[in-house]
Amino acid sequence: KVSYLIFCGGFVALNIPVIGQDSVEVLGRSYPRDDFTNVTPKTLSRVGRDLHNQMHHPLWLIKERIKAHFYSSYIGRWGNPLFSVHDNLSPVVSVEQNFDSLLIPPDHPSRKRGDNYYLNRTTMLRAHTSAHQRELVRSGLDAFLLAGDVYRRDEIDSSHYPVFHQMEGVRLFSNHELFSQVCSGDLLSLFERGGRRTPEKQETHSLEAVKLLEFNLKQTLTRLVAQLFGEDVEIRWVNCYFPFTHPSFEMEVRFQGDWMEVLGCGVMEQEILNSAGAGNKLGWAFGLGLERLAMILFSIPDIRLFWSQDERFLKQFRVQDIHQPIVFQPLSKYPPLSNDISFWLPDHGFTENDFYELVRSIGGDLVEKVTLVDEFTHPKTGRRSHCYRIIYRHMERTLTQQEVRFVHGQIEGAAESELGVQGRY
Repeated sequence: KVSYLIFCGGFVALNIPVIGQDSVEVLGRSYPRDDFTNVTPKTLSRVGRDLHNQMHHPLWLIKERIKAHFYSSYIGRWGNPLFSVHDNLSPVVSVEQNFDSLLIPPDHPSRKRGDNYYLNRTTMLRAHTSAHQRELVRSGLDAFLLAGDVYRRDEIDSSHYPVFHQMEGVRLFSNHELFSQVCSGDLLSLFERGGRRTPEKQETHSLEAVKLLEFNLKQTLTRLVAQLFGEDVEIRWVNCYFPFTHPSFEMEVRFQGDWMEVLGCGVMEQEILNSAGAGNKLGWAFGLGLERLAMILFSIPDIRLFWSQDERFLKQFRVQDIHQPIVFQPLSKYPPLSNDISFWLPDHGFTENDFYELVRSIGGDLVEKVTLVDEFTHPKTGRRSHCYRIIYRHMERTLTQQEVRFVHGQIEGAAESELGVQGRY
């Protein structure tokens, strides 16, 4: 559905997402609905906002700082930046892109309908920017940064939101590129025959290549984090698991006395490179959350603030120099109002994420947090009930109990009609 605004004597087309009876329209395209469709109008209204591309937005600032670091630190053979940047790829992707291209198994829990926003069984809003890795490698790129909005159904609190923004990097190496600085490097190879998978490497990789690649990856990310947090930042590496890298690591930094995870990374699974036509190379990849970094670096206390149009928030990030230190000055904290909702669960089919999504769809950004405060199983009937506490707080004004009660009543009614619960109000 295309709407038009009259603007300075001309017409501006606006792509407004629409969920119809038989189709979902988003970014000017229509997708047929089916039994998997679970995207909501509230979430679709965020598609196309592209906060990471809005000049002087805090997410834009973090993205630009990372870009600037890679542009200045890694120069190609002809004096141009080694890494290309891609920050405007559509968040509407195929399920194959989002999962299969990254070797995520069909029965992996990350594919669950309750955790993702599906337009239909074959199309979804991307859950991570890695959904584009294979297509960019297939296009011939050996080094790139990728930024974009990603979508996941999740709990509701100050650090979780159904839309957030990721940035990732990929770098591939040929035999010559990886071993050119090594004595007698021409005798070494990226690959070995008859190898086996161990905690340290994949079956087709030589141990020498993986260790050199791992060193390059960790050195690259250590330099990046030192640029963002300061040269004296403390870093530690934790071994972890991802379906699309092996070995895999998480980086933690010590910040204000606590260790915090800031990114995940690893050696790309060779099968991904083979399928993208780059089977003669080895690669590493990393991914980080822009909101997480911005909340840490700028002391932003609530993830909802990134979507605020409040001038008191936005003006704090209009700086001449993207590297200028910024400490967010909190806006007036308006008082919270809390209401509980208690209901009997249906015999099957209820998931907490469905309830969170319903609350978000009706309450929107008025809802600060939803907490499960009580679970009860009836000793005779075996019926189970949940009690949730919903905390309402407007970011820019004081809410009245009357308007909160109205929203809460809508949530109660919708929970019964849409989720099949029975109220205990």
